[in-house]
Amino acid sequence: MLEGTKVTKYFGGLPALKNVDFSLEKGEILGLIGPNGAGKTTLFNVISGFYSPTSGTVRFEDRAIIKLKPHQICRLGIGRTFQIVNPFLNLTVLENVAMGVLFGRNEKASVEEARDIALKYLEFVNLQSRKNDQAKNLNIIERKQLEIARALGTEPKLILLDEPLCGLNPTEIKGACSLVTKIRDELNITVFWIEHVMKAIMGTAERIVVLDSGEKIAEGPPLEISRNKRVIQAYLGEEKA
Repeated sequence: MLEGTKVTKYFGGLPALKNVDFSLEKGEILGLIGPNGAGKTTLFNVISGFYSPTSGTVRFEDRAIIKLKPHQICRLGIGRTFQIVNPFLNLTVLENVAMGVLFGRNEKASVEEARDIALKYLEFVNLQSRKNDQAKNLNIIERKQLEIARALGTEPKLILLDEPLCGLNPTEIKGACSLVTKIRDELNITVFWIEHVMKAIMGTAERIVVLDSGEKIAEGPPLEISRNKRVIQAYLGEEKA
């Protein structure tokens, strides 16, 4: 469904990504991990069109997308969330999701239709009780739920989740992991997921890709990754590895 070949991104003379290869199958939950500064969000920014790669290619459903603008990629069926959530604070929760429906989808909808679709996704993330509240009044878990609902409002085939568990407590993390699985199982949306909460992503994703200093250093099932010496070294240092 999604494939990157030798994806490289330089900022000035600094390589943020170096010859990264990856692939994602339809219906998969793929995890992306690595230490801070490994290049994870940069890779998502290349996939979603916020950055153009210095070299390499990205293909979605066998179509090259690296020259497309973010809104064009979104309308092809790639939705995303952001690590730092940034809703329209003075709009209601329902209006925030309706914006995704109105402007993120390939199909056009009336405002009334957009509100109906938005309500469906608010119910999906269990935020329907706050639909008429302004987004600025939400707490952190509710803002995370809103961020996911906004991305779902674009009705993607593939969703890029950038650290949706950041700032959550253990109970909230468990619920968020269930939501990730529910997105795949009930909405048939493929998931590419960046996360720092290792226990959560290792217990939910079916396959893990590991970046370190812009390079892919490992790929495989969670158990294999958790025992990989190079991965342990990247996180904990050579002595621990």
